[in-house]
Amino acid sequence: MRYVIIGNGVAGITTAETIRQYDPKGGITLIGDESAAPYCRPMISLVLEGAITPEKLPIRGSRFYDDLNIQAVLGNRVTDIDVEKRTVTVGDSSYGFDRLLIATGADPRPIKAEGAALGNISYMRNQDHVQTMLAGLRDARRALVLGGGLVGFKAAYGLLRRGLAVTMLIRSGYPLSMQVDEEAGMMIRDELVRHGLDVRVDIEAIAFEGNGRVRTAHLSDGSRLPCDIVVIGKGVLPALAFVPRDRIRTDLGIVVDGRMETSVAGIFAAGDVAEYVDIARNTPWVNAIWPEAVNQGRIAGLNMAGRRVTYPGSLSRNVIRIFDLDIMAGGVVDPPQDALYRTLVFNNANKKLYRKLVFQGDHLVGMVMVNGIEQGGLLLAAIQSRAQLKVPRETLLEPGLNYGRLLWRPAIA
Repeated sequence: MRYVIIGNGVAGITTAETIRQYDPKGGITLIGDESAAPYCRPMISLVLEGAITPEKLPIRGSRFYDDLNIQAVLGNRVTDIDVEKRTVTVGDSSYGFDRLLIATGADPRPIKAEGAALGNISYMRNQDHVQTMLAGLRDARRALVLGGGLVGFKAAYGLLRRGLAVTMLIRSGYPLSMQVDEEAGMMIRDELVRHGLDVRVDIEAIAFEGNGRVRTAHLSDGSRLPCDIVVIGKGVLPALAFVPRDRIRTDLGIVVDGRMETSVAGIFAAGDVAEYVDIARNTPWVNAIWPEAVNQGRIAGLNMAGRRVTYPGSLSRNVIRIFDLDIMAGGVVDPPQDALYRTLVFNNANKKLYRKLVFQGDHLVGMVMVNGIEQGGLLLAAIQSRAQLKVPRETLLEPGLNYGRLLWRPAIA
C-alpha cells in the first residue's frame, strides 16, 4: 500500500504514526512546505514574547522520519493532485498513491491594502514568520496589529512584552468576536486597555507608507498612524489552492464524511483544511484547533490503514489567559434570535466573573466563562456528548456548584 500525506503539521504526523502502527510495511511519503521538523504552532507566540526559545518548539525528535520509515519531502508545496492517475505533483516530481491524506492546514487571510508588501509587515502563522518579526524588532518602537482574534491578541501581547507601544485595529466591535460573546469581549477589551494596549474597534488599515520598510498606516477613518512593524492577524482560510475542486468536493474546507474521506474514494482530509459536522451547531464546519487536528489525524490514519472508525464531529473551544482574565468558551456562544435557543447569564462585574450558557431544547450547546473556569471542562464535555440535563438549568450558573456531582443521561439519537 502506498500512502501519501500532504502536510507536516500535527494532523499529518498523527496520521503517519497511526498508519505505521497498523501497517508496518506500507510505503509512506510525507510532503510538507516547511523544512523544519514537526513543531507546535500554537507555541510560536511564546517565542515572540521571549518566554521560550525556538528549540522548545519541536514535538518530534530528529529521527522521527527515519524511525517510522517515512520518505520526507520537505520545503516545497504541492502544485497538483491528479485524481485519475493517483499522483501528487511537487515541482518536477510526482508521487503515486493508493491512499492520500490532505492535511495542508490553513493559510493567513490576506488583506487588501496598498503597500502591504513593505518590509516589517508580516503574518504570524509559522515559526519563520516569528523569526522575521524578531529580526524587525531591533529598531522598532511602535507596533500595529491588524485583527482582534487569537492570533492578533497573541501578537499584541508578545510585542507588549518586548516593550513596544502596540495598537490593535479590530473591524468588529470587540476582541475575540469569533470566540466569545459581546459581554465577555468588552471585558477583554477593558483588560487589554488597562495593561497599555491601544484597542481601536470598527476600523481597519487601508494603506501603508514607507521607504522599503513600513513607517505609516492609513486608517479607514481617514487618520494616519506611525508604526515600525505590522502584524496581520485577520484569521485563516483552508489551504486549498492545489485541490481540484471539480473532482474533490469543497465548501469552505474539504468536505469529508465520518471516516475523514472526501468525495473521492481513497482520498482523505484532516485538520484545519477539513470540513465536517460541528457537534454543537449540528452543521458542517471548519474548527481549526489543535486538539481536533490530532483527533482527525488519528481517525484518518485508522481508516486509511483499513480500520473502519467514525469521527463523532468537532467542537469549537478555546481556553486562554488574558492578563488577569481566564477565558473558556466553546460551542455556540452567540446564538441567533431563535425560539429554539435559550440563554442564561451570571455577571458579577465587581469580581470580574461572567458565565453564559446556551441551550437548544434539552441540550447544552454553548458556554462562555470569564474567571472561575476550573470546572468548565465538564460543561464542554456535556456539550460534546449532547447529554440531556437532569438538573435545573439555573443551577449550572452557580459559581460554587460542584459540577462533578451532576448527572447526565445520553441523548436519544
